[in-house]
Amino acid sequence: MDLRTGKPYLRDGYAPATINHALSVVSAFYDHHVQAGHGPVVSPVPPQSRHGRRIEGHHNPLEPFRLHRRGAYRQKQGDPEPRTVPDGVIEDLFAALGCNRDRALFSMFLSSGARAAEMLGMTIGDVHPGEGRIFVRSKGLGGVKQACPASPEAFSWLALYLGELAQEGHRPEPSEPVWWTRRGPLRPLTYTALRAVLNRINARIGANVCLHDLRHTLCQRLVDDPGLSLVDAQQVMRHRRITTTSGYLRPRTDEVIAKVHEHYTRPKPPPRPLTGWTYDPNDLADVFGSA
Repeated sequence: MDLRTGKPYLRDGYAPATINHALSVVSAFYDHHVQAGHGPVVSPVPPQSRHGRRIEGHHNPLEPFRLHRRGAYRQKQGDPEPRTVPDGVIEDLFAALGCNRDRALFSMFLSSGARAAEMLGMTIGDVHPGEGRIFVRSKGLGGVKQACPASPEAFSWLALYLGELAQEGHRPEPSEPVWWTRRGPLRPLTYTALRAVLNRINARIGANVCLHDLRHTLCQRLVDDPGLSLVDAQQVMRHRRITTTSGYLRPRTDEVIAKVHEHYTRPKPPPRPLTGWTYDPNDLADVFGSA
């Protein structure tokens, strides 16, 4: 467990979520070939239900899930906490950035909620600073681009970065990528290179922040803002279901502990004396006996 972010490090072996995901993928693969009639195929993954169909296959997302017995090989998973990054770690991360490109990148991540592949796939034509938005190609939508908000600070860093790029003799066309490597030969920035930048920063500040943590952090900030509704946060994060966004309503363990400690140390008011009420003399005579 990282003391700064509160996020656990990767442990030996596979996590329960990884095992369950792999079982689902293998099961779906064999189910597809069984339905397609591609020869006598037997799935190595036992079915989760007696009738062999997927549990909660027609579940209404507005209703809670019913309790049922866990299927064979399936691992027990706890409810994950929101993977938000504390403000102090965010400040140290930005202080460790060494160029305007990285400052623009991480400001965009933290203010737009875009995923890594979406951000790196963005082109110059997708940037609209006058409207305060960028356009990214979301997963699962067949290449359709969606609008994301971005902060004025992010656009300011982006302008400085593109100005430096122009001084070096490279002015990307509207159809070309926004993010480029700093070392020659000049080429579009890849996820591997961006992750290497973040790994170096983590080693410098003693943290274990990943790129997707910035998306979680933005969602938590939007949910905590009283001026925004849960539906607003869902729209910014582009969640398909409101139940995904509502998971951020769950408080973090460190926040709950801090509030409980504040409750323990809060000075308590002295007891107020009773006024306007006395014992009945007859009751006292019955208890202690008459003189």
